[in-house]
Amino acid sequence: MLRLYEYWNSGNCYKVRLLLAQLGEPFERVPLDIYKGDTRTEEFLAKNPNRRVPLIEFPDGRRLAESDAILFFLAEGTPWLPEDRWERARVLQWMFFEQYSHEPYLAVVRSWHLAGLIEQNRAALADMMERGYHALGVMEKHLASADYFAAGRYTIADIALYAYTHVAEEGGFQLDEFPGIRSWLDRVRSQNGHIRIGDAVGKVVTWP
Repeated sequence: MLRLYEYWNSGNCYKVRLLLAQLGEPFERVPLDIYKGDTRTEEFLAKNPNRRVPLIEFPDGRRLAESDAILFFLAEGTPWLPEDRWERARVLQWMFFEQYSHEPYLAVVRSWHLAGLIEQNRAALADMMERGYHALGVMEKHLASADYFAAGRYTIADIALYAYTHVAEEGGFQLDEFPGIRSWLDRVRSQNGHIRIGDAVGKVVTWP
């Protein structure tokens, strides 16, 4: 059975959990606390030297890191990843956007709030917020004429962007001025098999 090493409140980990739930794929879940150093132990470093979750591990010992690479692998041959070459590239375009222009701002500022680190990062906050709102503006412009981000339907591009957008307000980002995004969030929530970021899914395995 596939094993997922993850931190429950990480949007990057939630992406993988959400897709697995929607695929109906059974998996084992190994909860790790990134704030307590669980990903910096010798045991975990032997599995992922980059010290990050999510990480998936297969019964044959193969491992795959990086949330969007995991989504791409799991979605192969399913409706969540188009077969058309152009639409696959469009999916990847939005997933690269998410990791380069979206997640570094929405996710990081959210983590500062959750960890009580706003004051320590006050000097960088305005720039981070500006960049985060720019990313939301790019999404809003696209959603003015589309229901989803690629292929005219729900794909892993939507899962990738949904993960941190739907909790953006936990990082102080206000979505009142983004009606397209708010409608899109509702459409994603209405998908079959949708789970919330804190929902317990998968068989929990204690490790090491």
